Amino acid sequence: MNRRIILTASLFGCIAVIFGAFGAHSLKNVLSADAMAIWTKGIEYQFYHTFALLFLSTFARFRTKLVDFSFYCFSIGTLLFSGSLYLLATRDILHLSFVNIIGPVTPLGGLLLVGGWILLFLAALKNR
Repeated sequence: MNRRIILTASLFGCIAVIFGAFGAHSLKNVLSADAMAIWTKGIEYQFYHTFALLFLSTFARFRTKLVDFSFYCFSIGTLLFSGSLYLLATRDILHLSFVNIIGPVTPLGGLLLVGGWILLFLAALKNR
């Protein structure tokens, strides 16, 4: 599990850097200020949870269900939360009409991220 957590964190971190650079150099001229703020928020939360996953990897040697579930919550939550923000930010330039109905995906991703933090807290409590 430790390897999987580190690989996932590495992938999320790499994508966040690429998306950050892409936003700063390519999207800033085509997105509105509001859309750019949404894009940036997605990158911020993706980075926060990349670091959370790296920290979680320090608990992985204990192989508890709490660590496993925290990993899944952080990973799926990041995909849903940041991914939906990226789509929402670029919906006008990509002409994606279905994006208007994915609004509820963002808070669902946020709930999974909160759940990941709660599970990490509980794993730390149980760690001796």
